[in-house]
Amino acid sequence: MTGTAPLTATGRTAPTAAPTATPTADPTATAPLVLVSHHLCPYVQRAAIALAEKSVAFERRMIDLANKPDWFRALSPLGKVPLLIVGKDGEARTIFESSVILEYLEETQPVPLHAADPLVRARERGWMEFGSTILNRISTFYNAATEDDLQQAADALAAMFGRLEAELGDGPWFAGERVSLVDAVFGPVFRYFDVIDRIDDFGILGGYPRVARWRRELSRRPSVVKAVDADYPRRLVSFLAGRGGALARRLDGAPPLRAAS
Repeated sequence: MTGTAPLTATGRTAPTAAPTATPTADPTATAPLVLVSHHLCPYVQRAAIALAEKSVAFERRMIDLANKPDWFRALSPLGKVPLLIVGKDGEARTIFESSVILEYLEETQPVPLHAADPLVRARERGWMEFGSTILNRISTFYNAATEDDLQQAADALAAMFGRLEAELGDGPWFAGERVSLVDAVFGPVFRYFDVIDRIDDFGILGGYPRVARWRRELSRRPSVVKAVDADYPRRLVSFLAGRGGALARRLDGAPPLRAAS
């Protein structure tokens, strides 16, 4: 994953592409665009959302980051997902790092998700980075060893969402009526809280009506919904339980989580 990635990697193909569970010996041979993924990674989800918003066909290739195949090690300089494998002129080229993948898609594919105005575009890139910082803080939250650490991490997240609340307008999206890459970044952010909120009330998102409205709209957006598989909640709970910290201990009292029907 890109950066200090919370979790691992995500789920599923866009509506126009069929997922492939086991890569072939040559993972670049079957599609013009191949998104190398893992089931939980929010950075993979960004790319999947952008591809879906642009109606670009692609193939999804899931890997096990705990048992990385040799072909993946050869293609990924950092050993992380996502990778975008691009077939061009009979050759396969590999792009790594989610931010670079998003910029490449903006430069080569239809339906711009960046603003045309340079100043607005720069502002939105800044808020994309803000979203990445929130992901890092989520990692701190679910890795907290003690209840005090957990609450401090929750308070830090709440403060960040408060800053975001002050930035949002009337919606429904970050940029008003225009869907942008900021939406692609925050769809996976809010997806964490669909699970975390069912474990306990940590006071992270309460009292922010504009954030709540944006979260609700993103949760219904087809590109966001289809960026993961239906068993994402179960996978995330299993991951969180495996961290062994304060949040994992809270899971003992949480209601059972099942995949969406």
